[in-house]
Amino acid sequence: MRDEASIYIGGNGAPQSLALRLANRHGLIAGATGTGKTVSLQILAEGFSAAGVPVFMADVKGDLAGISQKGSPRPELLERAKILKMTGYAFRSYPAILWDVFGEQGHPVRATVSDMGPLLLARLLDLNEVQEGILNIIFKLADDQGLLLLDLKDLRSMVTFVAEHSRELTTRYGNVQPQSVGAIQRRLLVLEQQGAENFFGEPALELRDLMRLDSEGNGYISILAADKLMENPRLYATFMLWLLSELFEELPEIGDPEKPKLVFFFDEAHLLFDGAPKSLIEKVELVARLIRSKGVGVYFISQSPLDIPEKILGQLGNRIQHALRAFTPKDQKAVRSAAETFRQNRAFDAAEAITQLGVGEALVSTLQPKGVPGVVERILIRPPSSRMGPITPEERQDLFRRSPVRGLYEQTIDRESAYEQLRAKAEHVAQPVEKIPQSTPPERIPSQGWGLPEILTGTGRRQGVLEAMAKSVARSIGSSIGRQIARGVLGSIFKGK
Repeated sequence: MRDEASIYIGGNGAPQSLALRLANRHGLIAGATGTGKTVSLQILAEGFSAAGVPVFMADVKGDLAGISQKGSPRPELLERAKILKMTGYAFRSYPAILWDVFGEQGHPVRATVSDMGPLLLARLLDLNEVQEGILNIIFKLADDQGLLLLDLKDLRSMVTFVAEHSRELTTRYGNVQPQSVGAIQRRLLVLEQQGAENFFGEPALELRDLMRLDSEGNGYISILAADKLMENPRLYATFMLWLLSELFEELPEIGDPEKPKLVFFFDEAHLLFDGAPKSLIEKVELVARLIRSKGVGVYFISQSPLDIPEKILGQLGNRIQHALRAFTPKDQKAVRSAAETFRQNRAFDAAEAITQLGVGEALVSTLQPKGVPGVVERILIRPPSSRMGPITPEERQDLFRRSPVRGLYEQTIDRESAYEQLRAKAEHVAQPVEKIPQSTPPERIPSQGWGLPEILTGTGRRQGVLEAMAKSVARSIGSSIGRQIARGVLGSIFKGK
């Protein structure tokens, strides 16, 4: 029977649960490798789905897709259920949608370059401050002129255009150094070789497809195949942050709902913050603080609480802490840090307990009815009802056949955008010039090719190429934004939804 009020996590004589009404206050699942973080993630995802809350999570090890299949009565699971006195413990599957940036193990996931924005793209390309400034100029030029940046060839064409007109653009947008433009071009080449061109393009992911319910009211669990994606950790972290920013920008404010509209699990969270500039971390802090009012709960999964910046860690009200090892001074610091984040229980020493926890044990603290952290408890995590482990190729194909988004993303769309428009302009300039009779008055001599100012603004006699594109773009997106595109806190296009 579905419990609409809370999710049962486990117990130690008394049950420990996560209140759905407070589940959008974010959370943390931490612990060393092999201590049970994956099972904790799985049982939370099961609980949210059963309560009618859609879930998004990345499958970094290839073993989370088993949540789509009915579990089997393994002795250790039955024994755990008996210890916890779980009446009515049964095995079941949960509705799942499989996704994959590379389109191999799930439905393709794409974003446009414009949606990604300059801040996240600079992070993805690992640009320095000067190079990031050039990238901002590229996006500003495209935005001002209504150029659609949909895929990497659009971005490459814009970079080439800026390189060819760096001197003219400097007077309009600021210093454009050719060597910095060249560095961006080289980084884009590396990104393509890593397979990132699969991610950029259309049709772009629609957030409503991550927020579906099945016919019985269970929330769909969207599972991103990330084992291959993790070969490029920066792409993985940037993708996850882009998705988080899209949720933040697009979803309306709803305050504190009775249960979240979506729960977002961010596995390997340390990859988001490793080497990230301070400006990006500050924006992530802002998103984490404000996105809860849009009904989205964000749960970070990492080995140590020290992987999470302090200001973000302070916003994670629901905690599941698995065992940590304390062999080095750094390990001991992590243990103390983890223990200090809990509201202490006089019955045991949290720091000592963290080093003694067995597999499937955890220290748990969840928010209480008034939003106050509960006293930390040492508990056994409940056994999952779905399969623990991967799925077979046949089971994966069956999920594809039954998927509610089947056929929506498999076929790519390549509509007219910056690449096609700039190529057309280049072909126009390259056309041979007619021989003009010497007696023709100067004002009647046609232009032999447009310079940069004319390309951008047009002349008194004809409309600029990019001006025409701006009007076309405005019509194509059905908006009155005109020549200026507003961008959100993380640089993505703010759609105003």
